[in-house]
Amino acid sequence: MTNSEYAIRKAEPRSQLPEVDLLPVISHDGQNLDIAVFGPNNYRNNLSSMQKAYFHSAQLPNITFRPATTSESISAVSYDFENMAKPKIFDPRWLQAGYIVRTKDGVFTNTTETDDSRLKQLLNGAEKVNGIYLINDNTAFAPYDSFTTGTQDCDTFAHGGLARALEHTSEKVAKNLREIASPKFYKRGVNVIYFDSVSEPALRVASLYSNWYIDDGGLHVDGDGWNGGNDGCAFGVSK
Repeated sequence: MTNSEYAIRKAEPRSQLPEVDLLPVISHDGQNLDIAVFGPNNYRNNLSSMQKAYFHSAQLPNITFRPATTSESISAVSYDFENMAKPKIFDPRWLQAGYIVRTKDGVFTNTTETDDSRLKQLLNGAEKVNGIYLINDNTAFAPYDSFTTGTQDCDTFAHGGLARALEHTSEKVAKNLREIASPKFYKRGVNVIYFDSVSEPALRVASLYSNWYIDDGGLHVDGDGWNGGNDGCAFGVSK
């Protein structure tokens, strides 16, 4: 994929609404998505910005956005990662991939539910595939024994339950995350941090970023992002 093929679709200056640029059309689960980057800001403010009306073009004159799911965020960054997401998001700051809830037994993706009994109800009848639970089209649950924390190579990470839950795949490997985490980009591998058991369900933001403090740094996958925490970038999907 060349740089010219990944050209940002610039907004046409024809409206009183604020203009928004869009990524090239992103293919995700058989659908073509119009996606914009919001930030850098904390996640709460990035979500607030998504709810405003924007102008892009005569074809998209008045658009608002919803937060991308973790799997949609991963699809977006995996498209020409080397030339767009890594230098513009991962290296100088981080990607706010989406909400997760850490519990005593594992990690839920793409939910804000923190009531323990309701979280357990989500698992009733859920399909268990290769060690993780696919609850619906967006939400998954990765038990702690399905993945490894700490420093690891890209294959260990991509085959683990956390990566597959974030990417929401029934396959044995999270293919997009494996490509992102490959030694081509991260010679020191992957460091999975702050994905530990907690006594009460904890709502967090899954964040991915480069360890730019070390030469040939590694990919950090962080499970302790906050709504009002560090500034980063988040993807919004056009409604």
